Amino acid sequence: MRTAIEERFGTTDRARIAEIVFADREQLAWLEALLHPRVQREYLEWRERLAASPDPPDVCVVEVPLLYESGSDARFDAVVVITAPDEVRRARARVPLEGRSDRLIPDDEKVRRADFAYVNDGTLEELDAFVAGVLEQLRR
Repeated sequence: MRTAIEERFGTTDRARIAEIVFADREQLAWLEALLHPRVQREYLEWRERLAASPDPPDVCVVEVPLLYESGSDARFDAVVVITAPDEVRRARARVPLEGRSDRLIPDDEKVRRADFAYVNDGTLEELDAFVAGVLEQLRR
């Protein structure tokens, strides 16, 4: 995969690749077609290893960017959506957000489709309490 990426973009530098793909939808589609199947395969293998382990966990959690956009939500028993207001996202972002979020499903749609939802505009303690409550409900 690394070779294919380098051949396509002339680099494996993530920042440079981001500049390219977020400026060109065709390049982004190519990259996602390469990455998404591999990520899904690795997740499924990981889940199988967990299930086959001597002491399998009662809950396993996966963070999935583009969950709804990629149709991956059908693979999970429950979906937790954590959102934040735009101004909070911009303040927390390590990279420019322009060009990255305009193709995403709107937050209100994600929240509507989720089993659990939280607006992350408070403290870490509040977020931890939300997560603890979700885990408690999932373990029932």
